[in-house]
Amino acid sequence: MATCGSPVLALASQDEDLLQRKPRPYIPSIWGDFFLKHQPGTPSQLLSMKERARSKQEEVRQILLDTAASSELVLKLKLVDTLQRIGVDYHYKKEIDELLRDVHGAQHEEAGFDDELYVVSLRFYLLRKHGYNVSSDVFVKFKDDQGNFASNDAKCLLALYDAANLRTRGEDILDNAVVFTRSRLQSMMKTLDPELAAEVGYTLDTPSYRRVQRLEARRYISLYEKKVTRNDTILEFAKLDYNILQALYCEELKALTVWWKGLQSQAYERFARDRVVEMHFWMLGVIHEPHQSYARIALTKCFKLVSLMDDFCDNYSTTEEYEIFITALERWDEQAAEKLPAYMKDLFIFILNTINDIMGDLKLQKNKHAEFVKELFIDTVKRYGAERKWSDEHCVPAKISEHLQVSVGSSGCMHIANITFVLMGDVTTREAIEWAFSFPEMIRAVCIVGRISNDIMSHEREQVSKHVASTVQTCMKEYGMTVHQAYEKLRALIDEAWMEIVQGCLCKTEPMELLEKVVNVARVMDNMYKRDDAYTHPYSLKDTITSMYVNSV
Repeated sequence: MATCGSPVLALASQDEDLLQRKPRPYIPSIWGDFFLKHQPGTPSQLLSMKERARSKQEEVRQILLDTAASSELVLKLKLVDTLQRIGVDYHYKKEIDELLRDVHGAQHEEAGFDDELYVVSLRFYLLRKHGYNVSSDVFVKFKDDQGNFASNDAKCLLALYDAANLRTRGEDILDNAVVFTRSRLQSMMKTLDPELAAEVGYTLDTPSYRRVQRLEARRYISLYEKKVTRNDTILEFAKLDYNILQALYCEELKALTVWWKGLQSQAYERFARDRVVEMHFWMLGVIHEPHQSYARIALTKCFKLVSLMDDFCDNYSTTEEYEIFITALERWDEQAAEKLPAYMKDLFIFILNTINDIMGDLKLQKNKHAEFVKELFIDTVKRYGAERKWSDEHCVPAKISEHLQVSVGSSGCMHIANITFVLMGDVTTREAIEWAFSFPEMIRAVCIVGRISNDIMSHEREQVSKHVASTVQTCMKEYGMTVHQAYEKLRALIDEAWMEIVQGCLCKTEPMELLEKVVNVARVMDNMYKRDDAYTHPYSLKDTITSMYVNSV
């Protein structure tokens, strides 16, 4: 009579076969222990910068208050836009909120600005960005008899393009504005001066609303410095603030490098991406403020472990090993490690200790939602199982909608946003966490941006080895398309998802402070997968990370 052996014994007997597995190789870390020793400046230099920055911060505050008290709408709008783009707006949240509330409530027709496309576009952009449901009808008057926008001024068209990218579904005038301004600006590129042409190209590639805030700050400081109309006080404060934050981020990376070295195993290096620095950069795009340093470190730890589990599931483990690991995670105690193969025990204990430490820290901070960290971590890892089933069965879902029912959840975007909520403390309610957990339209849209952007950039690489069917393959199957036609179809879905994200901010189902972090998840996913799978191929991020962490401004 045939008997079935114990799965645990079967797995244990496989330990000697581990070295025979041939996982997809990844590029080793390009940073190694660099941030253990790197220091952007001396302690005395940092102290001096902080003292100077405190003085300049108040000078900029007075500039903002004086401008807010004036009747000059265009100056108000330009100042808010400058402070946001140059990266210091988080210091003046209250003042900016009050200014924009006044701008929204005031009637400006009599001031003579409504006939200026630039001013109307910038006003619309800033108000919608802050959750004000401004009507797109403000643009009707700028259309000519042929239905085109009557402007050949590149700066006006750029402002209109940025404004129109804060559209929601069914806003035909903004849909038309996106198409018109893109075409007109592209046709003007060769006649523009080089700096303006570069800005046009950058904006057509990434509209302002979709940009990662700290990357935009680094870029815009250099641009602002060249402007004849610059305010030197704002510029100096922006530089000081940038360098102070850079020093803080490097301290965080030092702590994270020490933490990561606590998991020492050649087995993990064989199948997983060693990307602590890149993961910190990723999470920095979600929550960058200096007072959220602990949140940034904890978020990086959580999703570095998620990344490791993703690689474990996708690139190394058997289905049986994955399922046993999930069972152990659900038990959440060290005794569960006894049933794991030897090479998985260290990983399991490392995960338990890390997540338990984070929850312990949060409880000391009087955080009422600490237990959600464990729940969300386990949920993230469990969601890889459905995709694993597709891979085992060589299944390509027949429809994109069918694919997204599973892959939206496994994108990890809801989990990044929700763990960020937990780590933010008192601003977050249990209702906000449960709202995100329910995958409302806004959260689902962010997941679609992340999922599809990832799939497009990783499609060719994944064809050379066993992989989970992507939305690209499903799109080709559903519509009978070539791969490049599928890319275009899927990019249109990404644009539609951004409309849902904007709509979510206008509905304000949760505080804007939380919704802004949800938008940040979409922004950083767009950036990470803009031209490459930058997390997998770290050299494509090297210059960016160098400018963010190594080179001061």
